[in-house]
Amino acid sequence: MSKYQNFVAYYFSGTGNARNVATWMINFAKSKNINTFLINIDRFKKVEIPKTEGKTLIGFFSPTHGFNLPPIMLEFMSKFPRRTTETDVFIVNTRAGLKMNKLFIPGLSGLAQYFPSLILRLKGYRVVGQQPMDMPSNWISLHPGVRESVSVSMHVRCKTISEHVLDKLLTGKKVRKAWLSLPFDIAVSPVVPMYYFIGRFILAKTFVASDKCNLCGLCEKQCPVNAIIQVDKRMFWKYSCESCMRCMNQCPEKAIQTAHGFTTLGIWLASLVFTVLLTFLASKIDFFKEISELSDFVKGWVLYPIVTLTVFFLSYRFVHYLMRFTFFARLIEYTSFTKLPFWRRYKAKKSVLK
Repeated sequence: MSKYQNFVAYYFSGTGNARNVATWMINFAKSKNINTFLINIDRFKKVEIPKTEGKTLIGFFSPTHGFNLPPIMLEFMSKFPRRTTETDVFIVNTRAGLKMNKLFIPGLSGLAQYFPSLILRLKGYRVVGQQPMDMPSNWISLHPGVRESVSVSMHVRCKTISEHVLDKLLTGKKVRKAWLSLPFDIAVSPVVPMYYFIGRFILAKTFVASDKCNLCGLCEKQCPVNAIIQVDKRMFWKYSCESCMRCMNQCPEKAIQTAHGFTTLGIWLASLVFTVLLTFLASKIDFFKEISELSDFVKGWVLYPIVTLTVFFLSYRFVHYLMRFTFFARLIEYTSFTKLPFWRRYKAKKSVLK
C-alpha cells in the first residue's frame, strides 16, 4: 500500500532523458491510483505547487551539467518554499551512460545529488531518495549520438529501474543509490566550480547556425532558458545558454553546429592574451608583479576567467558578423566535427517511452 496520496514530478530536460524518467514514474504512480502532477520548469518565473490533500512525494528530475544540476534547476530549488506540510522529496539526475556490447557503463554525478539535497534539507524537507539514472549520453558537441539500438536498450533498462525505484519510495523505503559512486563523484567535484563560473559561459558561445538554417524559429521557441535569439537574420546564442543540446538535436535541418575550430582558436587566443597582459602588468605595476610571483590562485581564478570570457564574448560577436560571408561560414562549418556525416543527433525511440 502506498504511503503517499500524491506524486509531483518537476523536470528540466534538454533532449528528453530527464523528462522520460519523470514520465515513466508518473505513469507507474497512476497505475497505483495515486494523484499525479507532471510539471515542466522550462522558462519558469515562479514556483507553483499543486494543491493536494494527504501526504505528497515530490521528485526533481534533471540532467547533469558539469557534474552538478544545471543552474535553472538549482535556481528552481533555491526558490522552492520551505516544507510546511507532510511532504517528502527525492532527486533523480540523468547522467551520461554508455553501453559496450552487453555491458552498461555508468556515468558520474559529481555534486548533482549532494548539493541539491543540501538545499532541500535546509528548507526542512526529508530527502528520501537519491537516484542517478544512466541514460544515453547526449552531449553531441563531444561525440556522435548513440546508435538507436543502444538508445532503445538503455531506455528499456532505465524504465524498469525507474518503476522499481518509485515502487520502493511509495512504500516508504529510502533509496540511496547515489552514494555508491561517492568516491568517483568526489574525484570529479573540482570540475563543478570551473564549469559553473567559467565553462558553461564558454560552451554557450560554441554554437552557430550554418547556411542550412531557414530561420524557422523552432530552436528559439523551444529553448528552455530563452538563450537563442535572431541577430541580423542569424541565430545567436546568449550567455544564458545551458548547453542542454535541445536545439542541436531537434533542428529539422541539422543546421546547428558546434564550432570546434573557433573554440580551439578562442582558447589559444585567450591564453595568449592572458600571458601578454600579465607580463605587461607585472612589468609596469608592482602589485601585479607580486601576484605573478605569489598567487597562482588569483591568476587562475580571477584574471584568467575574466580574460577568457572577454575574448569569447568579443570574438563570438565578430564570428557571428563574419558568418554572413559564404567563405567564412564554410570555414566555421567545415572545422566542426558535428558537420561530419556520421555525427548522429540524439533521439530516443518513441515506442519505448510509453
